[in-house]
Amino acid sequence: MVAIRVLLLAGALLAFACSHGGVTASDPSLLQDFCVADKTSQVQQPLILAISCKDANEVVAEDFFFSGLHLAGNTANKQGSVVTAVNVVQIGGLNTMGISLVRIDYAPNGLNPPHTHPRSTEILTVLEDCLHVGFVTSNPDNRHFTKVLAKEDVFVFPKGLVHYQFNNGNTHAVAIVARSSQNPGVITVANAVFGSEPAISDDVITKAFQVEKNTVDWIQAQF
Repeated sequence: MVAIRVLLLAGALLAFACSHGGVTASDPSLLQDFCVADKTSQVQQPLILAISCKDANEVVAEDFFFSGLHLAGNTANKQGSVVTAVNVVQIGGLNTMGISLVRIDYAPNGLNPPHTHPRSTEILTVLEDCLHVGFVTSNPDNRHFTKVLAKEDVFVFPKGLVHYQFNNGNTHAVAIVARSSQNPGVITVANAVFGSEPAISDDVITKAFQVEKNTVDWIQAQF
């Protein structure tokens, strides 16, 4: 009987640990119909990772609305791509909902460079033209999953993994991406490594990438 009680207690503690870990690793769950972000308040609530709620009596339909994804983004930059975000900043009603989306425009040979979203899985749908996409698994395997997507094809990028999209065609490409966080965050690998402020030591980068210091200096100058 004592052994059974011990096992039941251990199971309960494990279940609590798993559920608690799930809550802290993702966006908060709703405890009400909505919690429209109060954009006039700078007070954050770190325990639930949400922005303070607007008074429910002051909430209007526009708090759940955004218009602009029909407009092409300006891809005149070094990467040849641009992201138009629709997250809690644009739609206050997304606060605590755990979702967001973006439109991505790609010029011919445009690249959304290798990056990661620390708080979000991503699902991408091609709207125009086609894309060469891929992601890399974590160490030690670092498996590269890659696919060429045609119009209306869908591809999933697992949470936290480095991924990219490349338009190797001759025409403009467009994709819509849904994400499982109201604020997924983004870490672009090249920017983080070569464009940090202050810069990462040349000794660190030359050893990590096994290249000469002048190569590192040249790459850092691009950022």
